[in-house]
Amino acid sequence: MSHFLFERHHNLLQQAVKACATRGYWSPFPEAPSPRAYGETANDDGKAAFEARLNRPFGLSQAATAGQVGKEVSPYGFELGITYPKPELDRLFAAMQPAAVGWRKAGPEAWVGVSLEILHRLNQRSFEMAYAVMHTTGQAFMMAFQAGGPHAQDRGLEAVAYAWEELRRIPNGAYWEKPQGKHDPIKMKKKYTIVPRGIGLVIGCCTFPTWNGYPGLFASLATGNAVVVKPHPGAILPLAITVEVAREVLLEAGFDPDVVTLASNDPSERMASTLALRPEVRLIDFTGSSQNGTWLERNAHQAQVFTEKAGVNQIIIDSTDDFKGMVRNIAFSLTLYSGQMCTAPQNIYIPKDGIVTPEGHFSFNQVAAAIGDSIVKLTADPAKAVEVLGAIQNVGVIERIEQARAIGKVVVDSQTLAHPQFPEARIRTPLLLKMNSVDESKIMQEFFGPISFAIATNDTAHSIAIAEKGVREHGALTLSAYSTNDAVLEQIQDAAERAGVALSINLTGAVFVNQSAAFSDYHGTGANPAANAALSDSAFVANRFRVVQSRTHV
Repeated sequence: MSHFLFERHHNLLQQAVKACATRGYWSPFPEAPSPRAYGETANDDGKAAFEARLNRPFGLSQAATAGQVGKEVSPYGFELGITYPKPELDRLFAAMQPAAVGWRKAGPEAWVGVSLEILHRLNQRSFEMAYAVMHTTGQAFMMAFQAGGPHAQDRGLEAVAYAWEELRRIPNGAYWEKPQGKHDPIKMKKKYTIVPRGIGLVIGCCTFPTWNGYPGLFASLATGNAVVVKPHPGAILPLAITVEVAREVLLEAGFDPDVVTLASNDPSERMASTLALRPEVRLIDFTGSSQNGTWLERNAHQAQVFTEKAGVNQIIIDSTDDFKGMVRNIAFSLTLYSGQMCTAPQNIYIPKDGIVTPEGHFSFNQVAAAIGDSIVKLTADPAKAVEVLGAIQNVGVIERIEQARAIGKVVVDSQTLAHPQFPEARIRTPLLLKMNSVDESKIMQEFFGPISFAIATNDTAHSIAIAEKGVREHGALTLSAYSTNDAVLEQIQDAAERAGVALSINLTGAVFVNQSAAFSDYHGTGANPAANAALSDSAFVANRFRVVQSRTHV
């Protein structure tokens, strides 16, 4: 069965490998929630499937269950009422050990074939996943469908493609013959066996559980490792559905479904750190706070740890040839999903003497005000605004908004909006503050959520220096720049390369700095404190397995 799955999806795999090499646009999973792509009843069926999950135990049968947990609350104002199996860890890992042995012996084609079938089936359930993501993360439906479904599946497929490329480089065996002059040559037969590192642990986040979780999950699975999926207590459902699908495929393919297990916990319980220090865990994929990510890097010595942590994303404004396009683009980037994206910009550096545009000179205050005005226009109609803003995932973000007001002068205050469908939803518009000088002690920390700062710098050279220092010392996943001066852009490019951060230049259209496209954009670089790995590249997958050789004389 597993060989059949590899053959079934072989063409898809080859296309994915090619896309990783060429880096152009490609996606096998339609991103539009269209009946033409997914079927006339797909939306209704997906919504019904989601609603059928509510207020009952999640039907997942796996070893070592010791009760039920689950206290998810939709950011749109209602309790999900779903409970999940809570594992007894010693029994869970005891059950996974024989499952992992069978999975290891199956070999690369089985690992990849099963992984591809899981992704295929997840794509078929993209509408159910969209509602699950929407009502755990607070993303608006369109983002939840795209980022939680097809785009996450793209990232998972990308990891599988990189894994296959690394696996296929290694031959099954070799004939080795060394000449010995007048004597008979030395002849040996050698065998090379790919051996997975061990059990992988995926620690999910509460804002993008699938988009951030799938790369590690599928990179480990496609390289022969069993995986424990540990969701964030506030966003269990999307990863629980993922585990459910994975176990179904494994069982049908003749494997023990305990190759993939779910480890859920209530918010009051600590489980991630306990799991991370288990000797059976040899791989850890984490997305979350710098504090927790750094703890894992420093303490989980038995495992290879891949982290994406907090950072301070920045924009440098030097000049522009499209002022209106620039401010619209920045405003949308600040508004999208209420800034609850690891790629969302926060610090906007503007020379204190202003900038040059085709419309003339704009002062620092005018640039800040124009960005603010664009935010106000974008959020003026609540019915439309909520489809961009989404909802605030947790109350900690709202508290952060309140605390941030004291840091600078308010350009645009954060407002509460009413959602036309969900009156109890947590909806907040962006807070934009301005600061007339650089105060690194205040701005060089991540204010996760709809919070940003327009900061007056001495000049563009000062902006570049501050941005580079910020990336080096505090980390960043994105840097954006606006300039009509090629020499300035070259300086910014050099600074981005030195600091190790992805750079976007003069974005004024329908591409935003928040966005990261699988098969083309490397998400994170692993070269600054915000992340120690990139999604995805060869380094992300190659250290998840080892090669053990044997040799004998012929």
